[in-house]
Amino acid sequence: MPLAVNSLEANTLYIAFALLPFAFGVAWALAARRVRAGRSRRDAWLHSLAEVGAVVGSVPLLFLGLTSREGANAVQLVPLVDLADLAGASPRRIVEQLAGNLFVFAAAGFFLPVRFRIGLGAVALGGAAAAVTLEALQFALLTGRVVSVDDALMNALGAVLAALASRPWWRRTRESAAPEPRAAVLRSAGRDWRVTSFEVSRGTDRAARC
Repeated sequence: MPLAVNSLEANTLYIAFALLPFAFGVAWALAARRVRAGRSRRDAWLHSLAEVGAVVGSVPLLFLGLTSREGANAVQLVPLVDLADLAGASPRRIVEQLAGNLFVFAAAGFFLPVRFRIGLGAVALGGAAAAVTLEALQFALLTGRVVSVDDALMNALGAVLAALASRPWWRRTRESAAPEPRAAVLRSAGRDWRVTSFEVSRGTDRAARC
């Protein structure tokens, strides 16, 4: 059975990589539509790639997480037990378990803060909620997997670590989206003086105190 599972995982990854040109085409179409609507080219591409990347990076791993394996479901609700068991496991199993659980929601954690104005707290809560939902689906669909609290913790941790990795991009996006101070034109003695709204309000306050 492990050979079949590995074959399924390999084929899923092959298909995902083969569909990357199509995903890029969707991102290009979304970006072009946003540019025509008046958005800056940089923000249009950044938001479009973030939307497509969150979907393309999550769907294959969610599919693998919900595929059935032989045997009955098992439940492990004691934290850190499964992680401690990995200490005596083979290197291949350690890599599969840790990398698999960390990457399930990594794409969503990486791209969603770039697209939406959310912080690490929201990513952590969203990752935890999504991880619990995934574990519940594995149990309800009788996939023959171990429903583990450690898996959910690693899923949420992967989303947070990915969000930290993309932080330079989502912080830059928010700074570029911040509204600039509105300028007002004051006419005095035949000359135009361009000042910001803050300066206008400060001048109004001074005049009121005089």
